[in-house]
Amino acid sequence: MFWWFERRGEFLRYEARDLHAGGFELRVINPDGTEHVENFSDSGDLARRQVTFEHDLATEGWTGPHGWNL
Repeated sequence: MFWWFERRGEFLRYEARDLHAGGFELRVINPDGTEHVENFSDSGDLARRQVTFEHDLATEGWTGPHGWNL
């Protein structure tokens, strides 16, 4: 799934997905195109990290999610 967040006209995207080799991934694509990836072996750990990540985004002034979730 994909989520977009906006701050002052810039967009940040993050993805949460199952990996074919097993495990899960949280991938953040910053407005400048740089990426950061975190890997998890448990879906519960990924879900908890997403909650923390979205809280951190809100604290930093990002709003969202915006757009379609795929």
